[in-house]
Amino acid sequence: MPSVLPEGDPAPENGALPGSVIAGAEDRRFGVYVHVPYCRVRCGYCDFNTYTASELGGTRRDEYAEQVQWELEFGARVLRESGLPERPVSTVFFGGGTPTLLPASDLTSMLSTIQSEWGLAPGAEVTTEANPDSVDLDYLRELAAAGFTRVSVGMQSAVPHVLATLDRTHTPERVPQVVAWAKEAGLQVSVDLIYGTPGESLDDWQRSIDAALASEPDHISAYALIVEAGTKLAAQIKRGEVAEPDEDLHAEMYELADARFAEAGFSWYEISNWSRSADTRSRHNLSYWTGEDWWAAGPGAHSHVGGVRWWNVKHPGAYASRVHAEVSPAHSRETLTDDARREERVLLETRIFDGLSTDTLTADERRAVPQLIADGLIDGRAAIGGRIVPTLRGRLLADTVVHRLLGA
Repeated sequence: MPSVLPEGDPAPENGALPGSVIAGAEDRRFGVYVHVPYCRVRCGYCDFNTYTASELGGTRRDEYAEQVQWELEFGARVLRESGLPERPVSTVFFGGGTPTLLPASDLTSMLSTIQSEWGLAPGAEVTTEANPDSVDLDYLRELAAAGFTRVSVGMQSAVPHVLATLDRTHTPERVPQVVAWAKEAGLQVSVDLIYGTPGESLDDWQRSIDAALASEPDHISAYALIVEAGTKLAAQIKRGEVAEPDEDLHAEMYELADARFAEAGFSWYEISNWSRSADTRSRHNLSYWTGEDWWAAGPGAHSHVGGVRWWNVKHPGAYASRVHAEVSPAHSRETLTDDARREERVLLETRIFDGLSTDTLTADERRAVPQLIADGLIDGRAAIGGRIVPTLRGRLLADTVVHRLLGA
């Protein structure tokens, strides 16, 4: 089942934000995330806040878009009443779950509400995640006609036994077809891969990399499998039915992926993400790594505005009850201190190619920089220029870089 929500302070029913969120808001971009918590089956490795039909407890999927639209209208009102400047939406991301289990008309109606409440900035990026077996050409054309610009396809692997271990329902042959349809519809395409699945060999991973590149996407994400407590996969490992992931093999797989992607003309811009050009990076995900503002709608969704972070109630039934009562669906929230925001900036911006400004570091923290260069963990030339940028070795040991900088 999905992991539990973090603890925090009570969130007001009217959603009111403190005056502190106004400071610097004009310099921060604003995005919207919409969580769609539905899945056809629960993948054995997944602890995201998602639900199959049998887990919905009487809530109806066909009422979901209307519920989210209410929260989006509520959110626009909260931001206005908090004194924040009007900012058009730079990026929109529909994630899940499987957003494309909903009719395309539901996704487009939610996007229409975002546009009517906030407006979309010129050139706004609008993405939806999709499983390969949940879309066809007509569906993708409908999204593109409504203003979607990008689709992120959950490929995960091109090897049948790996897909079976992950409980994925599509066949490998479906992925290139969906990528071709998305391109025909005029959408940018990202494919998502997972490496380190129990039983996956380096040759298996090479096969998935080659298949992903052969489909000619604009963007590739590759994530190491993490075994989350409470998942089916964690139970299988505990019972000895499958082997635990091998960290050394994970490192080999990452190095192989990075080399092959580079050969194919992709450049890394975040530890787990590669793009053909700066124009095909995921600007929405970059907004998370650089501390921008976003409103996140839907069950369990996490928002952030000006150092205030809040998260909605988890279950679709509880979410629907809050919406019907016309009160904030937020469960709890926290207001980050200046020190916490700075440390979070170190944690996140040392993951990206643009790097972290050394001006962010204290004098004590800067003393760690020469040794990080000597150990081959950060780029020496970039550091001299005032940026902390991880090397390939530093990307593999990202936690070490952060711990050394923060003295943890």
